[in-house]
Formats: sequence, structure tokens, C-alpha cells
Amino acid sequence: MKKERLINLLREFQSGKNSADEIIEEILGVSELSHATIDIERQKRTGHPETIFGEGKTIEQIIDIVHLLKSKEQTTLVTRLTPEKGTTLQETFPEGEWSKLGRTFLLRPEALTLVPDLVGLICAGTSDIPVLEEARMTLHSVGLEPTVYHDIGVAGLHRFLNRVDDIRTHKVLIVIAGMEGALTSVVAGMVSAPIIGVPTSVGYGSHLNGLTPLLGMLNSCAPGVVVCNIDNGYGAAMAAFRMVSSVMNDDTIH
Repeated sequence: MKKERLINLLREFQSGKNSADEIIEEILGVSELSHATIDIERQKRTGHPETIFGEGKTIEQIIDIVHLLKSKEQTTLVTRLTPEKGTTLQETFPEGEWSKLGRTFLLRPEALTLVPDLVGLICAGTSDIPVLEEARMTLHSVGLEPTVYHDIGVAGLHRFLNRVDDIRTHKVLIVIAGMEGALTSVVAGMVSAPIIGVPTSVGYGSHLNGLTPLLGMLNSCAPGVVVCNIDNGYGAAMAAFRMVSSVMNDDTIH
């Protein structure tokens, strides 16, 4: 913490504006709940907000965390939600956005104009859309509006070739594919932008629940491909955000 900020905090405490607990919380950068220790400094450190992994948490725990982050006027993203949890969050925080397909819930402290077109989001087939939606909502949480390309996999390669000129305009591309995962290599061989591959758990028996496309992407003969974990649309979106934010002005995104 910078010296100036620490002096201001002490002055706020001296004037009675903030309590000792509030000052200590800001200095430590965490806020305690009975079931969680919330990182309230993540966005300042990394540029992206705290994210709640919803799987394994009760809806009561999730609501507690969202309430806390809302009180701090922070953007909150919740991932891997069941329909029941997502619906409850939408009812509790009607100003938020629930994506049933992406299993995500996004709550912003204020409306934000999203920066378009920096990221291209490609999915090989319609069955891959849930992973694409998780990535899209994650990009929304950091102020980016991706351009989405649905169902342009290698089973009909002309579908990709018909869009390749548009696809070449983006700074970063996320390619989401199941089956054998070949679309990532095809895209990487046709464009100059960084490629982030996301294998999905979509396919038949020897697909091995996503292991086959994961290994295919890792062994891509097209150089420069980086690969996220199976079904990890969230991780791919955060990687894309870090890539574009490293080369753009601070005022362009966030």
C-alpha cells in the first residue's frame, strides 16, 4: 500500500469516518466471512474482479459473498452454477445477469460500455456453446465484448474459410472445440493473432471426456498455440484479457 493511501486511511480513522475494523480490512486486503476469506484487492492488483467458483458452495454462502462484494462496489462473477442457484441469484440480485447456458452470474456496480472486437470467440460446434458462454460472460466481467463465431468446425471447413477475413481482425482468438480438437490447429495456421485453445468434454467414446482434444491441442503442429484445461472457458477468457490489456491503454478496457 502506498504511503499516501495509508496516511489518508489514518486520517479517516481519526475523523471517525471509518472504524478500526474497516481500516484494518483495507490494509490487509481481505474481508472475513464465517465461511470465506474474500480478496477485496484482486481487481486493483490484477485488473480483473474476484470470481466465485459456485460448484460445491451452498447458495447461502454464495449470496453472502456476493452481498459483501456488492457492498464494496466491486464487479462479481460467479461460475459453475446449477440452474437452481442461478435462478436464486437472479431473484436476489435482479440487476445482475444470469446465463443459464454459461452457468454464470455477473453483477456490476454500475453499467459499463463494453469494448468490442478485441477478442474473437470461436466454437467448433453448437454442443460447445456452454463453454463459449462461460468465456463470453467472463470477458463481459472485465469490460470486453467478444465477436462470436458459432459452429465453424472442421467437419465443414468452408464454414471457417468463409469467415477467416473477419477472424483475422481480432487481437486474440479463443478457439473452443471438442471431438478431436483440430479446429485450433487450423485457425492457428491461418491467422497471426495469439491462439488460446479450449478443449471440451464433447465427443464419442475415444474422445475420453475431453482428454483427446486436450492432447491434440497440446500437440498442435501449428506453432504458438497455448491451451487451457478441459471446459475452462473462464481461464481462456482471463488469459485473453491479460493479453489484450498488456498492449492497450489502461483507459481502453476495465
